[in-house]
Amino acid sequence: MSPVDQRTERRAELIRLAVQPLLAIVLAVGVLFWAFHRTLTTTQQASITGANIRTVVWQHVLITVTVVVIVVVIAVPLGTLLSRPGYRRLAPIFVGISNVGAAAPAIGLIVLYYLLTQKTGFWVGVAPIAFYSLLPVLRNTILGYQQVDPTLVDAGRGQGMSAATVLRRIEFPLAVPYILAGLRTSLVLAVGTATLSFLVSAGGLGILIDTGYKLRDNVTLWVGALLVVALALLVDWLGALAEQFLGPRGLR
Repeated sequence: MSPVDQRTERRAELIRLAVQPLLAIVLAVGVLFWAFHRTLTTTQQASITGANIRTVVWQHVLITVTVVVIVVVIAVPLGTLLSRPGYRRLAPIFVGISNVGAAAPAIGLIVLYYLLTQKTGFWVGVAPIAFYSLLPVLRNTILGYQQVDPTLVDAGRGQGMSAATVLRRIEFPLAVPYILAGLRTSLVLAVGTATLSFLVSAGGLGILIDTGYKLRDNVTLWVGALLVVALALLVDWLGALAEQFLGPRGLR
C-alpha cells in the first residue's frame, strides 16, 4: 500500500472514530426523546420508564462485559499455549470446539444450556454467550503468534533472552493487534447475542424487544431495537479505539 493510500485509509478511520460515537448517541437520545414525548398507553408506560430502561441497559452492559472478560481470560492464555511448539498439534482441536460454538445458533446454545442445567439467571445467560463469542479471540491469538517473524524470535534468543522473555517482550506485543481485532469482533457478538439472554431471565434489552413484539407495541420495539444498535455501535467504537491506541507504537 502506497503512503498516499495509507494516509487516506488512516484519515477515513479517524473520521469514522469521530462519527460513530456521535451516531450512537444520536440514536439513543433520539429514540428516548421520541418515546418519552408522546402519549403512551398504559402498557407502554410500564415498559418505557427511566428506571426500567436504565435497568435493562445496565443488565445488557453487565452481560457483555462479563462475557468479554471470560473470553479474554480463557482465549488469550489458551491461544498463547497452543502457539508453543509442544502444543501446536492441539490447536485444531480447540479451534474446532470453539468453531462449534460459533457455528451453532446463539438461541440454540442458550436454550440447550438451560435444558442441561434446568436453571435460569445471569450466569445461565452468560455462559453460552461466552462460548459463542470465544472463537474470534482464540483464532486471532493463535494467528497473531503465527505472524511473528521467526528471525525476531531467533534474534531475541541469540541475545540471551529466555523463551518466556521472548514471549513477553517480542511475540506477545506483535500479536496484540490481532488479539484486539478478535476482541472487537467478540464484543459486537456479545452485544448482539445478549439480546437473547431474556429467554433465561438474565435481563437485557431483549426484554423490551420481546415485550414490544408480544404486545404488538411498535414504540417499545423501536426503543429496544435502537438502543441495542446504539450500544453495538458504541462497543465497536471502543474496540476500534483499543486497536488504534493499545497496539505496539511501531505498528500503529
